[in-house]
Amino acid sequence: MAQAIKRVGLVGNAEKISCASLIAKAAKLIARSGRRVCCDAVTARMCGLTSDVYPDTAALTREVNLLLVFGGDGTMLRAASETAGSRTPILGINIGGLGFLTAVSSHEMPRALQQIWSGEFTLESRALIEASGSCRGQPISKCALNDFVVSRAIVSRLITLEVSVDGELLTRYRCDGLLVSSPTGSTAYSLSAGGAVVYPTAEVFAITPICPHTLSNRSVIVSLDSEILVRVVNPKPETILSADGQGVSELAAGDSITIRRSRNSVRLMHLAGSSFFDTLRRKLNWSGAHV
Repeated sequence: MAQAIKRVGLVGNAEKISCASLIAKAAKLIARSGRRVCCDAVTARMCGLTSDVYPDTAALTREVNLLLVFGGDGTMLRAASETAGSRTPILGINIGGLGFLTAVSSHEMPRALQQIWSGEFTLESRALIEASGSCRGQPISKCALNDFVVSRAIVSRLITLEVSVDGELLTRYRCDGLLVSSPTGSTAYSLSAGGAVVYPTAEVFAITPICPHTLSNRSVIVSLDSEILVRVVNPKPETILSADGQGVSELAAGDSITIRRSRNSVRLMHLAGSSFFDTLRRKLNWSGAHV
């Protein structure tokens, strides 16, 4: 598998200044290994690279054997959305924050490249989820890697959402919002809202209310093959739909969104010696307890 990696794509977060020097360093190491360096137009301008340049991440991904994404989880989520359905593996290099998706820290990048050239990695397919429906009379269709959120806008008032799973009513939530999370997204907003930690390859959705008025409302786990319908009941306050933290559309009373597993997926690269449970312990500072 390592021998097939001849062209490596580089994508950076233009808002993180520290990306530029690290990407330039990665480009030198990749070229020194005898592989071709490629990047998107924004990254090329940011880092002053003159290698093979493509207009955007989607075009870049079609031409490379590995995509290195420099930034945080937000940068990874954007890359995943833009490359949905591609077979090109993605490896995230973490610049800054917590970073569950960006598996390699910036100072580990040179060693990570050596591991890749030596074939010390595995590839894992992660499910994408999609939302479709009508927002204020306009059809929508959107993919996400982590989650979809239906939530109130600025006004501090509860909204009412009716949720059905495979045609059967689950409940009506009075809440600040509702999260429908993929397994990958369980360690993102869903975790902050009280949802369960889900193993990334588990075949489930997590449906998690945000600040529900009824304290007995809890996160519900359903099959990833289910269809989840969320209908807006209240005319006010304004209700919005977002995908992986990015706003998609406003919802009116009576609008409904169906969330299901997408036919597309993304492939993430994991270096040898890494594991999901080890990441949990490190990122969440799980140190155990002393009796």
